[in-house]
Amino acid sequence: MTVSFDASEQLLDQVNQALAANTPLRIQGSDSKAFLGRTVEGQVLDTRAHRGIVSYDPTELVVTVRAGTPLTELEAALDEAGQMLPCEPPHFGEGATVGGMIAAGLSGPRRPWSGSVRDFVLGTRIITGHGKHLRFGGEVMKNVAGYDLSRLMAGSFGCLGVLTEVSLKVLPKPRRCSGLRVEMTLDQALLKLAEWGQQPIPISAACHDGQALHLRLEGGEGSVNAARERIGGEDLDAAYWDALREQRLAFFEDPRPLWRLSLPINTPALALEGEQLVDWAGAQRWLKSTEDAERIRAIVGEVDGHAICYSAGATTSPFQPLGAPLLRYHQQLKAQLDPQGIFNPGRMYSEV
Repeated sequence: MTVSFDASEQLLDQVNQALAANTPLRIQGSDSKAFLGRTVEGQVLDTRAHRGIVSYDPTELVVTVRAGTPLTELEAALDEAGQMLPCEPPHFGEGATVGGMIAAGLSGPRRPWSGSVRDFVLGTRIITGHGKHLRFGGEVMKNVAGYDLSRLMAGSFGCLGVLTEVSLKVLPKPRRCSGLRVEMTLDQALLKLAEWGQQPIPISAACHDGQALHLRLEGGEGSVNAARERIGGEDLDAAYWDALREQRLAFFEDPRPLWRLSLPINTPALALEGEQLVDWAGAQRWLKSTEDAERIRAIVGEVDGHAICYSAGATTSPFQPLGAPLLRYHQQLKAQLDPQGIFNPGRMYSEV
């Protein structure tokens, strides 16, 4: 049973009170992504009372939903209509909310083939640092007014405003889904993935665990069967991809700090101490290591990549430090949308 309640007036009142008192706000849903980023000191603004699907037309492939809505509730409604969130966002907790999904901007194994969270945001409603509840963008792809500002909310970690509502593009679920495990080295896997990427092979996920390449094939019956016959290998349980997305594989149980490395897709294995899990066909590498943060970032930077620490407290700068020009842009944007700096101050960077 779904619950729907519009608490936007209460949220707006809390923001205006915080502005009047110049009190920082710690914006949160279920706090399932609290381990990401820096600690925020401030009065808690909880979005979970503001929940429910506002509108959903499966024929238009568009859903509008309030930020405090449980992600499981949205996914169940889409599944009932044979549709899905193509970006396959991780939950990292039973109470994960739609607002948290947008704020964190995290995508699952399907990301390189379907797109990121940001790519499916059509419009938003936001409480700004001026104490206004504004609508940006729209509910159809043709309506592009304010579209870019709506997309900026994805991955902003609540630093630009309080997201109250979002309209998302959704897609039909694939007709056939099949998993394969093929034993090969990482170097062999990267070469094969580069080769298959130029061919009509319906890959929607690819991960190498140091011993074998794990593939997910999605599409029509004929194309998936043909790809299975061509690639070979053993059957792989579909649960593998949920475990990878939610970081429940044995790899993630290692007590060492967890790093997410974003790299050019054909980058060879990096000479870093620790264990690595290669995701997104090579573009995303998970690293379990006690290496110094500066050394990790130096090695990743040599191949034009960047690194984010997923373990709270392991470093004072969990997000990749910004160069001077990018930092200036962040500060200018923050000043425009949150001039008093009350929304999640310092969550991403100490200077913002």
